[in-house]
Amino acid sequence: MRFLVLPLINLLLLVRHLLGLPFRLLGARSRPAYIRFRLTGDPPYREQPRPRSLPFLGGQGRPEPATVTSLEGFRKALELLAGDAQVKGILVELEDLAVPPAKRDVLVKLLGDFRAAGKRVVAWAVGTDNLGYQVMCAADEALLSPAGRLDLLGYAAEAVAVGEGLEKLGVRAHFFRRGEYKTAPELFTLPHVSSIQRQVLESFLDERYVELVDQLARGRKRTPEQARAWIDEGPYTARRALAAGLIDGVCDEADLPARLAGKGAEAKDAAEAKGKEAKDEEDEGLEPMPGYLAMLPWPPVRWRPLRPRPRLGVVPLSGMIVSGKGGSGVAGPELAGSDTVVKALRAAGRSRRVKAVLLYVSSSGGSAVASEIILEAVQRVAKKKPVIAFVDRVAASGGYMAALGAREIWATPHAIVGSIGVFVGKFDTSGLLEKLGVHRTLITRGENAGLYSSTRGFTEHERALMDAEVEETYQAFLGHVAKARGRTKEEIHALGEGRVFSGTRALAAGLVDRTEGFEEACRRAMELAKVPGRFELQVYGGEGRRFSLLKLLLGGSHAATYAFCPTAWNLEGFGRGERFE
Repeated sequence: MRFLVLPLINLLLLVRHLLGLPFRLLGARSRPAYIRFRLTGDPPYREQPRPRSLPFLGGQGRPEPATVTSLEGFRKALELLAGDAQVKGILVELEDLAVPPAKRDVLVKLLGDFRAAGKRVVAWAVGTDNLGYQVMCAADEALLSPAGRLDLLGYAAEAVAVGEGLEKLGVRAHFFRRGEYKTAPELFTLPHVSSIQRQVLESFLDERYVELVDQLARGRKRTPEQARAWIDEGPYTARRALAAGLIDGVCDEADLPARLAGKGAEAKDAAEAKGKEAKDEEDEGLEPMPGYLAMLPWPPVRWRPLRPRPRLGVVPLSGMIVSGKGGSGVAGPELAGSDTVVKALRAAGRSRRVKAVLLYVSSSGGSAVASEIILEAVQRVAKKKPVIAFVDRVAASGGYMAALGAREIWATPHAIVGSIGVFVGKFDTSGLLEKLGVHRTLITRGENAGLYSSTRGFTEHERALMDAEVEETYQAFLGHVAKARGRTKEEIHALGEGRVFSGTRALAAGLVDRTEGFEEACRRAMELAKVPGRFELQVYGGEGRRFSLLKLLLGGSHAATYAFCPTAWNLEGFGRGERFE
């Protein structure tokens, strides 16, 4: 049936293409010199698949034409523009960009490659922060709106300790942990942030700050000393940023076409003198990508292949790991349910068309039992076909454990990796209830029947049991890591006890195999599957449904928990106050 339907669809595509040729030829000579792109939010690596329709039917619910809807789509657009001698360059408008460092690096590289092809890149924003400005530094020219603002401030981190506050409320936190770097329970047990917590935060801040200084210095062609001075003087109004040399000009959005044409104030005055007609003509030199494609005599056509392309299955593991189905509420955190993830892994493993699997990990951990269930499912799939685990944000504790089942673990340089450790505990709310006039009586049969009760703390016998459980779980965790990484438990213990690493430091420590990006990880997975050439992505997740790629990119426990730092690290400038919990 496929060999009958697809030739018909391709024929319809060809007919539509030929029917539009005369109109495209008429507009070919007036193709714009600059193409406009809008970077906003957190675009996915690959575009979310839409339901296919017949070639002559339009889509619906599409974003603004200039908006970049995926990094891969942006790359293809720039490659096409780089080969057109009539195109001089692109205008990149930044608005509330909120990508992780990994995607920022992709954007910077794409703009650098476009400039290397002899094209010009102009970046413009009303206002931007550290993240957006690093992207703007990859352009030939950086512009701000006259009313704009540059929040170049460096990075700040906040760690919270509420132990003293809980005591005043009459709530006591009772936790057991394995490893002094397993700082998650400190949020509830300590009155102040510990020196270890501070040390860990400072190590990540140092890495981010050094990179920010380096990108500013290289992008603006200044010394690192000047870059540090700029950061210390922020934030900036647009006028101050121009005077300091941080940007190349101040320009209203309406005046961008004239500036790109190199006409400056003269073109603006002429447009005002001639009226709207002159202004409309001026605006014709700046179009979004769809407008440019409409003027190409032979634009790219997405022909339907007669033979289905091989697929790479992508299974997301995003959020706190829990038993069951997981999901996310309106206000609560995203939950990665073990049942849902295992079901997705099994579906990807069974599919004959899926030749390899990429496990996309964005989790700071959670339930120890659920994490091990997911690990076993990953290992089962890895026996059938290659599995690559990819991390661009965080794979800590249970999230890292799940990644151990893959043949290789890939992390981006600033991803957070590790936190090999365990904690367990509960809250004693008896003091709070007494203050409120609420009286509860615990009646038990069995020495440990009240183990999980919130009306009292742990007895000495229960404390011994909890200590033993935490130690046993930690040793099992060490064993999983040692087996997967080809090391001894003693070597992993030296890297464990809750220690966290950036992707770069994790590579040096032997906890990951490569520090590269999403596309490189995808190609590596298919390379291991011995699949040459082009392939498609199919994302598995939810209740047996395909999971949107857009979702990728962007009380006390009474059971052992692999979790990383719910002390609400808020590193301002990591995206927009991105929290790792």
